[in-house]
Amino acid sequence: MSTIQPQGEDIRKAVKWISEERQAGTAMSNSKLVEEAAVKFNLSPKDVEFLTKFVREEL
Repeated sequence: MSTIQPQGEDIRKAVKWISEERQAGTAMSNSKLVEEAAVKFNLSPKDVEFLTKFVREEL
């Protein structure tokens, strides 16, 4: 299985931010992390879909 790399700077920043939040031991749920990242980085619906899959696979 190949890993799909996110396209665009905003989605890369969002992936990095979620990874950092998880490492810091955030109490936010995965769906809340995605929601926060979507607003913070002004992500498109397609980017949100990618991010949702990313957090699900990274568990």
